[in-house]
Amino acid sequence: MTFLIMTKLKKSSVLLIYTGGTIGMMQDVVTGELKPFDFKSLTKQIPELNKFDIDLSSISFKEPIDSSNMHPSVWIELVKIIKDNYKKHDGFVILHGSDTMSFTASALSFMLENLSKPVILTGSQLPIGIIRTDGKENLITAIEIAGAKEKNKPLVSEVCIYFEYKLYRGNRTFKYNSAHFDAFKSPNYPALAEAGVDIKYNKSALLKPSTKNLKTYSELDNDIAVLKLFPGISKKITSAIINSHGVKAIILETFGAGNATTETWFTNELKKAIDKGIIVLNITQCLEGRVIQGKYETSSHLKKLGVISGADMTFESAVTKLMFLLGQKLTTKEITKSLLKDLRGELTL
Repeated sequence: MTFLIMTKLKKSSVLLIYTGGTIGMMQDVVTGELKPFDFKSLTKQIPELNKFDIDLSSISFKEPIDSSNMHPSVWIELVKIIKDNYKKHDGFVILHGSDTMSFTASALSFMLENLSKPVILTGSQLPIGIIRTDGKENLITAIEIAGAKEKNKPLVSEVCIYFEYKLYRGNRTFKYNSAHFDAFKSPNYPALAEAGVDIKYNKSALLKPSTKNLKTYSELDNDIAVLKLFPGISKKITSAIINSHGVKAIILETFGAGNATTETWFTNELKKAIDKGIIVLNITQCLEGRVIQGKYETSSHLKKLGVISGADMTFESAVTKLMFLLGQKLTTKEITKSLLKDLRGELTL
């Protein structure tokens, strides 16, 4: 006689990390003012959480941060929290203001190497305490995704943003809408999952989990300037930005497929910067598409100068990738090589 031994699978454990933002606000019934609510009473605000077969824990910042005040020091703190709790939990959900969520998601993707567990950022356009809030659905589904397993292993193993029924790779997103619930887009990479009656995962688009130990980084360098081109941009302003004291890298926001003015003064200013060892990274102002240096005459001169193509990276990803690489005290050659390499699924080669 053969006996089938059934083993009960261990419940998923998810850690909620509240940094601030609209999602964690309650409206005072007397004054109408919005104020942070106590996350210890989270299940009172969202009783649906009691129905989860997931162990939930939470950590809340002592002073919630408006996402407009987001800073690299906060990213470092988040990385430390995840590192300290990595072995205790199967997934992490970070509650965050939507305005700079894509920057944080992009930064964390670079600072957390060899991820084998999900780190899901979510938030809302309306506070939890508002009747029509989008926060409840966003939070509930983010937790479900963070705790989802297949063959007893996490289904997702990367830094993501979940918002309005869609899961995106964090470093592929940008906030494009402040008036509707679908606040984010990922123009150059498909959604990782869509939540309807069921959550349907786009498994071919997901990053594979790492078999190596988690490696974290806590050094960032924000000595970066941004030069956004427009017709008629002046030499005086361009020179002031490029020659700002302490600048180590410049993000050049160009037209179309990476095109820029061919005026001699502009080319000379860029050449002087590159000759001094300043990194110049070319990303397009277009919200969809990629930089292809050399496709047109108006980008060929950039390629010859040594301007680096940002391919289809978002602005948010370009900023945080540069901060990350500069923080590792790499040589200019090493940084250039890494910018052209897909480190965390942030660009299409």
